[in-house]
Amino acid sequence: MDRSPELRIEPAPGVIKAARRWVDRIRRALGPDFVAAYVTGGALTQGFVPSRSEVNILVVTLRLDAETLERIAKVTAQPARAPRIAPLFLTAAQVRGSLDVYPIEFLDLHDHHLLLEGENVLAGVQVSRADLRLQCEHELRSRLIELRQTYLLENRSPSALAKALAAAGTGWNPLFRALLRLQGEEVPAHNARVIERVADLFGVPGEGLLGAYVIRYGKGRPRPSETRVRYLAFLAAVELLVAELDRLPARVAPTPPRG
Repeated sequence: MDRSPELRIEPAPGVIKAARRWVDRIRRALGPDFVAAYVTGGALTQGFVPSRSEVNILVVTLRLDAETLERIAKVTAQPARAPRIAPLFLTAAQVRGSLDVYPIEFLDLHDHHLLLEGENVLAGVQVSRADLRLQCEHELRSRLIELRQTYLLENRSPSALAKALAAAGTGWNPLFRALLRLQGEEVPAHNARVIERVADLFGVPGEGLLGAYVIRYGKGRPRPSETRVRYLAFLAAVELLVAELDRLPARVAPTPPRG
């Protein structure tokens, strides 16, 4: 197994064992078309619970034509016991050709992967900072609109607002990490430190930007009044973050090689 350059949480042995059993079936079905298989994402980060969370597995192949898909489909059954497997299949050519379209996702894969078997095709992943900046702005603007819409439609339901914040408390982590990479920063292993550093770098209220994290990882159910306050503060912080990101130049130097 390889280690990514970023500090990470090591998955439990049971998770690796389940992943290897599942990958073994896929590798046999693919035969010489198999390139690599990785554990990625949540299993290597804070908050992963094997009994409830899915194990993300990236499988890289030489081809994914109809015949290959049929072979894979016969062996993709879920394990009888938790954890469940959430697979992503890509060809090696798709990896190389998608770096400009999905720079956030591929940088996050680069920094949160554990090679189970095969050739480490993620080791040489490089993306343009210009592509990264544009995707960051696109994601932030889209999510800002979604946050506003949710508040307008669900403002009478604190539980719905809390649910939306809790989802942001985990789902926004790759975007926050990408914002640090955009500024050439090292990415802390702990999600709260990532958010705090983003707030510092872009000059937005840290307490507001941490609101989703607090709702997601805080103990107990938040009071309705607290949920509304944190939601609106998070919304305001994201709006400021969009404005600050918009001031960054669109054309900047390429991301330095990683790994």
